Amino acid sequence: MEAKIYAESLAKKAKSTVRKLSSLKTDIKNKVLLKTAELLIAYKDKIIEENKKDLADAEKKGYSKALLDRLALDDKRINQMVQVLKDVESLPDPVGEIISMWTRPNGLKVGQMRVPLGVILIIYEARPNVTIEAASLCIKSSNAVILKGGSETINSNRILVDIIKEASRECGFPEDAVMFVDSTDKEVVTELLKLDNLIDVVIPRGGENLIRAVAENSRIPVIKHYKGVCNLYIDDEADMEKALNIAYNAKVQRPSVCNAIENLVVHKDIAKEFLPKIGYYYKKAGVEMRCDEISYQILKDHPLTNDAKIIPAKEEDYYEEFLDLIIAIKVVNNIDEAIEFIEKYGSHHSDAIVTENYTKGMKFINEVDSAAVYINASTRFTDGNEFGLGAEMGISTDKIHARGPMGLKELTIPKFIVFGNGQLRENVGIPKEEEEINIDTEACKL
Repeated sequence: MEAKIYAESLAKKAKSTVRKLSSLKTDIKNKVLLKTAELLIAYKDKIIEENKKDLADAEKKGYSKALLDRLALDDKRINQMVQVLKDVESLPDPVGEIISMWTRPNGLKVGQMRVPLGVILIIYEARPNVTIEAASLCIKSSNAVILKGGSETINSNRILVDIIKEASRECGFPEDAVMFVDSTDKEVVTELLKLDNLIDVVIPRGGENLIRAVAENSRIPVIKHYKGVCNLYIDDEADMEKALNIAYNAKVQRPSVCNAIENLVVHKDIAKEFLPKIGYYYKKAGVEMRCDEISYQILKDHPLTNDAKIIPAKEEDYYEEFLDLIIAIKVVNNIDEAIEFIEKYGSHHSDAIVTENYTKGMKFINEVDSAAVYINASTRFTDGNEFGLGAEMGISTDKIHARGPMGLKELTIPKFIVFGNGQLRENVGIPKEEEEINIDTEACKL
């Protein structure tokens, strides 16, 4: 019962701000974003101190290095959060934007205007920077947000939300528009997911188990951010230098995130040249290579990959989101086989081809059914900030109004607006004889 009361209290407070948010001026929203950025710098030491508590607890519980990396905050990452706030502040406000307008033969002017989604519940794990990203986007798009971070970041998230609320009070922004689930009781989430009368959209951002649990138990529409089994295909007409750099960057630069590649797919005609070279660089970076039969035979006794971590791949490896220095390798006969592989094992997140053949590149773009598809670039760019969106609420792999990184526009929906001048459907109005009735106003007086 306590969890139910607490959940309803959070949702009702958020809901109470929706009407005011919808008509809030852009300059107020921008002021609170810049003030939050200012306070992040002022409270930097305190933020790091609280984050250290979360890191210590996570280490005691034996969390992986990849998760600890996602959890950690330092000067650089706090500065990145500050930049996110400034970037979002500088973007155009989507609320009230007229998307289109047309005139009907009867003179009605019909159009579509962007409006906020309403109350958004975001459930996420590990990365406290999501607190700032989600809040900043919701503030700018005039949505109320309920933030439910993981228990492993409770201290970090609490101080970040406190900072947002302090900035809100100083700038005249509705403080309850940013609510925080300051509890690790899992029943609170269960109760929140029942509140379809108060919450408009749920965005789960984390592991596959979390997302499936939310999707299966929510009465509220869910925008899913499923796992990132991203694939990189090296075509036989690839530029070798580009291929090596992209394959290295997409796996090694930050392996613990959803847009890092998990599968490396290589054309058979370039495999004997490419695989030992990338295998050498992967070896130096400590990457474990799980290989199909052909790639295993190429790499296992090659001088460049001597002492590398090379093991035979299992079928399930190609479905796996490792989020670590592990990669599964597959050799294919042609681009069609590569696309079929990606369709079978990928998660429709981000996939890339390296090729100098324009026709093949466009075939890949057209036939790979993913939220983001690349030619000759690293999948690590699938990110709201890198795409110029300021930040992101998540990367939707759903086929709905939002697919890929969700920025400001994806947090709004169109509503129809209609301007008339007395038009009537089929010109049916008050009957003529009724119009001519003369009412004795004196007789109507009491």
